[in-house]
Amino acid sequence: MTAPATTPVEGAREPEKEPGSAPGAGGHRPASPWRGRLCRWDLRFAPYAFVAPFFLCFTAFGLFPLLYTGWASLHRVELTAPERMEWAGAHNYLRLLGDGFFWNALRNTALIGVLSTVPQLLMALGLAQLLHYRLRAATFWRVALLTPYATSVAAATLVFVMLYGRDYGMVNWALGAVGVGPVDWQNGVWSGRVAVSTIVVWRWTGYNALIYLAGLQAVPDELYEAAALDGASRRRQFLHVTLPALRPTILFTVVVSAIGATQLFGEPLLFGGAGGQKGGASRQFQTLGLYLYEQGWYNYHLGRASAVAWTMFLLLLLVAAGNGLLVRRLWKER
Repeated sequence: MTAPATTPVEGAREPEKEPGSAPGAGGHRPASPWRGRLCRWDLRFAPYAFVAPFFLCFTAFGLFPLLYTGWASLHRVELTAPERMEWAGAHNYLRLLGDGFFWNALRNTALIGVLSTVPQLLMALGLAQLLHYRLRAATFWRVALLTPYATSVAAATLVFVMLYGRDYGMVNWALGAVGVGPVDWQNGVWSGRVAVSTIVVWRWTGYNALIYLAGLQAVPDELYEAAALDGASRRRQFLHVTLPALRPTILFTVVVSAIGATQLFGEPLLFGGAGGQKGGASRQFQTLGLYLYEQGWYNYHLGRASAVAWTMFLLLLLVAAGNGLLVRRLWKER
């Protein structure tokens, strides 16, 4: 049997087709090949376009100066004629090894770094522990801790210069009140190092305290509750719960403080006064940063200054490598 032929119903209208639509399933127009290709390109290359500005800026202001400084450190080049370069090989580096001023700057950098880092981190840890408990106006105290960090290096150092004045400084006035004679802070050897270290401690203690506070807030409260149930005092909780939990944060602040101490420049420069590039009359607090500044912009030896810069860079790599080995060892102990 054959199926009966269907006849169109009178009055019924056929569905209208969209303008420009080609015949096909459902009457839809097939996608343009260019549109699909653009979509694939967008998914593939858009992430690179987003991160490209960072790499362009890093290449222009980070990688290129680093490579150019390394190239200049292998030449004799003066600030008065930077386009004239004479190949010197490792001469600038060998000259540093025989320069007593370089070793003096390296020793001062290490001593000031220790004098500023150890008290700074200990005070920051204590302040973070205090702020971790519920205090009134906690937000105010946290903002107050960041005030020294937000203060410019020039303003902070000039205030400390007045505080450490030999004749009319407030510090010597306080020492005289307890029977101690005046101290010549700017011309003394250890007094100058201590004075510069206190500027660094004042500026960075609050910053590190907030980092420790963030680490403390990430410690689970269950650990403290379990320690309290076991009869542990606040001191034992701090030693056996807080410090182990903050170990990665403490390592991070130690490395960052060591990097900052290696690059210390503004505080000793301004504290030294007119001859600040020498770090005092007898170079008693001249750091590597000041030694680099003196070689390049006072003695006009860009080649030697570049060698000092790369030496500082290698020291920072050693610090980072030591931190990596320490972290790996601590993870193995776990």
